[in-house]
Amino acid sequence: MSLTIIGPEAEAKLDWLALTDALAAGHALPRAEVADTLLRRGADTLLTRSAWIDGMGIAVKGATIFPGNSAMGLPAIGGAVNLMSDRDGRLEALVDFALVTKWKTAGDSLLAARRLARPDAERILIVGAGTVALSLAEAYAAAFPKAALHVWARNSDAARAYAAATGATPEPDLEAAVGKAAIIATSTMTTKPLIHGGWLAPGTHLDLIGAYRPDMREADSDCFRRARVFVDSRATTLHHIGELMMPLAEGAITEADVIADFYDLPSGRFVRRTADEITLCKNGGGAHLDLMTARYILEAART
Repeated sequence: MSLTIIGPEAEAKLDWLALTDALAAGHALPRAEVADTLLRRGADTLLTRSAWIDGMGIAVKGATIFPGNSAMGLPAIGGAVNLMSDRDGRLEALVDFALVTKWKTAGDSLLAARRLARPDAERILIVGAGTVALSLAEAYAAAFPKAALHVWARNSDAARAYAAATGATPEPDLEAAVGKAAIIATSTMTTKPLIHGGWLAPGTHLDLIGAYRPDMREADSDCFRRARVFVDSRATTLHHIGELMMPLAEGAITEADVIADFYDLPSGRFVRRTADEITLCKNGGGAHLDLMTARYILEAART
């Protein structure tokens, strides 16, 4: 078995809809085993995320976060995904860290939207204007090509730059923009809710991405009370991310109110039932999604 090294140039062979199909197929396999480790040296960090799926293989995603690199004109985040054979454990591929992260994160949200958003959605609102927001513009356009893209960000200059790059329409008023959108995707670093449940119109799909720590949330508890709630993975969200931990602690919802995660896709439970219901999905990521994405990228790169 020869080692394949995959860099950013492989992106030309990737397809957002094919990735979501691959993610769905991955969740029909046995449940993944996952584990994370975190090492620190002052402000510098090494994060490793590992996953093993019987029938798919093993992935170890190593990420270095060196904040001081910015002062030297170097990227602050680097790393690679090590993809290993399920059959014999041998290293099959080294896949570019940024490539896997981009496609995993936006692909996770797109898979949920393909099941939960109204297929006739005409207006998509992106909240935030950073790197993840740029990939969301690409991903959502693949499944909702007729929908108009709008953007809101605290920094109006960032919103205008995003609009120039994507063709989105900048929105000055978040509440008004939320009320008009059929799909809302949030990718911010806020610790206090930006999206309020009372703003959501019937039929809205809310895609929550940004929060990843216990002190972070982008939507208030009313969003959870009004919506049918889904997550990509119960194991990596319910007791790990403030987005779920806080409404659970407040009694706004119970764990039983989380209807399904991606492992319920084969049963048909991960689905919108009516045109008017509000759906909410928390994108928590997870090493198993890195594994599925890296495997898809490797197979696409070989074609």
